[in-house]
Amino acid sequence: MKKDFMFTSESVTEGHPDKLCDQISDAIVDRFLQQDPYARVITECAVSKGIVFIAARFEPNANVDFTNTARHVIDSVGYEQSDFNGKNCSILTSLTELHREQSHLFDEKSLSDQEIEKITVNNQATVFGFACNQTDSLMPLPIWLAHKLARELSQVKRQKILPYLTPDGKTQVGVEYKNRRPDRIHSITVIASQNKPSKPDLQQLQDDIRETVIYPVFQNEDIKPDERTRIFINPDGPLIVGGPAVHAGLTGRKNAIDTYGEYSKHSGSALSGKDPIRIDRIGAYAARYAAKNIVAAKLAQECEVQLSYSIGLSRPVSVQVETFGTGKIPDEEITTILEKNFDFRLAGIIKQFNLRFLPSLTKGGFYRKLAAYGHVGRIDIDLPWEKVDKVGVF
Repeated sequence: MKKDFMFTSESVTEGHPDKLCDQISDAIVDRFLQQDPYARVITECAVSKGIVFIAARFEPNANVDFTNTARHVIDSVGYEQSDFNGKNCSILTSLTELHREQSHLFDEKSLSDQEIEKITVNNQATVFGFACNQTDSLMPLPIWLAHKLARELSQVKRQKILPYLTPDGKTQVGVEYKNRRPDRIHSITVIASQNKPSKPDLQQLQDDIRETVIYPVFQNEDIKPDERTRIFINPDGPLIVGGPAVHAGLTGRKNAIDTYGEYSKHSGSALSGKDPIRIDRIGAYAARYAAKNIVAAKLAQECEVQLSYSIGLSRPVSVQVETFGTGKIPDEEITTILEKNFDFRLAGIIKQFNLRFLPSLTKGGFYRKLAAYGHVGRIDIDLPWEKVDKVGVF
């Protein structure tokens, strides 16, 4: 296993077309669950210049206005350009009603352990959770910093500190490791798009991004850019307009950004646009919960948890733990502890994390907030799978 290497991760702002699609999809999931916590809905979205396409399958037990929900998301993200905005874009929908099934209409709060055992998953999936002690959030440093930069880039646009920016932006951070520990910042890349009428020249843009985005983000970080750090700001020159007017977007196309920035494995399945019955979504949250508690318990410096599910079974057919040589006890022993103390069954995960009711209990919805800046490692949202309340079992 390599001990000295350089690793990069990227993030994007909520105005990136792929993230815009994720937010529209999850906003629709929120609306369904706010009306009926037991609703079934799967929503995918695509955007291009002036066009939004929404494909959804759902049970007809809730009244959700797909079009208005999409327009609200587009407006709130900040798209006001003539090329693409929430008022004038065309929205096409392909809506399919699912047959109402009884299998998911269970009250997980009142189920016995035997009853939870009888509730099986309805799709197959292999999901991954990861944690490491590189940051206080137990996330890899490259994706943590990339998210911070992307969020700050969005903030200076929203707060009109740099009013010429559009909502679409991208960041990347390269970190050099020594003995598998972050050692220095190798490179920083920020790509920001600008409005046509008020765009500054490239030098002004680069100076502004350094002063208002990069320097504030690293101010309180333990590892800061040094004289050898390579900083790239719009290295290909000014990017005008950006967003769906320039490049199309699609739900579920940023899985690495949603998880661990490629530092660890992730499932190929989209996390956004699915209700909590989908194990390929909530299983990933359960795996992160397990991995984070292992690292928080100081049983390992790095930990990856893999869960594999098969249709018709309640439990994962495989639970695997990999600590990359950093575990204090064998990985097989950690796996045994997990299987004994963590509930990876579908109904058990829904019950522990209260996943059906969070959209109603969270102001402004819950799942849409996950659709930008990561489904894991968040400190700005009280996520149940980010708790470290199981450290005592190790």
